[in-house]
Amino acid sequence: MSSLINNALSGTLAAQASLNTTSQNIANLQTKGYTRQGVLLNSIAPAQGTTGAGFGVKVSGLLRYSDAYKTQQLWRANTDMAQYTQAQPYLTQLEQVMGDATAGLSVGIDNFFKALNAVGVDPTSTPLRGQVVHTAEALAQNINSIYQLTRTQQLSIVQQRESVVPQFNTLTATIATLNKRITEASSLGTNPSALIDERDRAIDSLSELAALEVIEQSDGTATVSLRTGQPLVVAGVAAKMVVATGSTLEINFGNNSFALDDTRMGGRLGGIGKMEKETLLPLQASLLDLAEQVTTMVNTQHAAGFTLGPPPVPGGDIFQFNGGGSGGIMSLVPGFTSTDLAFSSDGTPGDSGNLQLLVDLKNQTVTLDSVGTVILGDADTQLVGKLAVESKQNQALIKTSTTIRQQAEDDWASTSSVNKDEEAVNLVEFQNMYQANMKVLAVANNLFDATLAMFN
Repeated sequence: MSSLINNALSGTLAAQASLNTTSQNIANLQTKGYTRQGVLLNSIAPAQGTTGAGFGVKVSGLLRYSDAYKTQQLWRANTDMAQYTQAQPYLTQLEQVMGDATAGLSVGIDNFFKALNAVGVDPTSTPLRGQVVHTAEALAQNINSIYQLTRTQQLSIVQQRESVVPQFNTLTATIATLNKRITEASSLGTNPSALIDERDRAIDSLSELAALEVIEQSDGTATVSLRTGQPLVVAGVAAKMVVATGSTLEINFGNNSFALDDTRMGGRLGGIGKMEKETLLPLQASLLDLAEQVTTMVNTQHAAGFTLGPPPVPGGDIFQFNGGGSGGIMSLVPGFTSTDLAFSSDGTPGDSGNLQLLVDLKNQTVTLDSVGTVILGDADTQLVGKLAVESKQNQALIKTSTTIRQQAEDDWASTSSVNKDEEAVNLVEFQNMYQANMKVLAVANNLFDATLAMFN
């Protein structure tokens, strides 16, 4: 009789625990990052030396339906998507400005040499000579405006980096705190699933900022490091990221400091790091190279000619190379006018010998940091084309990484998210289990009453 009651009571308690778990799952049907749970039931074996069926059922533990591989894939996909997405606004802006039909780099160079060609019809024409001066000034302004845009973008990247670092440190500290709470909960026999979910969401947010390696330890804690190996969280201890001199990044963990190469970090930090060091800085260097070499080439050739006079004098500098600062990297020599143009090769009015040599400069070569040695007339096309290719490739990577992230989310959901139809079935089954065991208890009670009646 007692065995009958104990079996039914254990079944009732097991059904109740299962119903509680199912209700928790249903309650969190729309909770982002919630991992569904289940109850692990095991039968209780009969006592040694007895022939009974057993002593019912017991709840051996709560199951957490989680796949570590799918979770890791979710984080990796988040890193790649954030990296490419972070860089695209900068690339798009540069591509639009450099390729602009009225103010782009190609327009400035082409218009300058078109004006030189046009004045060949009449080297003494004041309007045509004035157009050369005007387009020379416009060329310098175009190069300066693009260079200034790269400087502005670089400043924006520095500001973004400084704003991301506090977010990064908050998340690592949160993960370390949750590691402690998970350990404490487990030691007290408390179900830590909700804490693990919260920690996984924090890791997912952190993976948006940088590429991570996450190892789950036997005590339930997660050890987190950067993909490049620097430690971020070990048990309950978190590292701290700092912006060092020169806007470089460092990780401080305990008494150790680790310098970071942000071009290899992935995530948002890696995206802006690669944009700064692999696109902006080489482009800045190329613009400086272009401005300096155009200044030298034009000034050298112009000095070989003579002005109209009277009296004709050797040509002076048209451009001056400033190297940056408030005056930009290149400018027209202050006070330079159309009368200062030295198109004649021998001082004869109407002679255009030196003018033709100035026009031929377009076919001379220049060496630029990001594209190598190219013809001056193609330098603008090479720079704009290189940037366009980078932008298109990055857009394709955004599309691919977004698709991979969505697939990773779907894969994670197939294992860990709550399925309302499945939970509805579980609800009915565990309800039936509870009611059946209550019926057994009722039968046992009737038998017990009948037994007592025999002795009355």
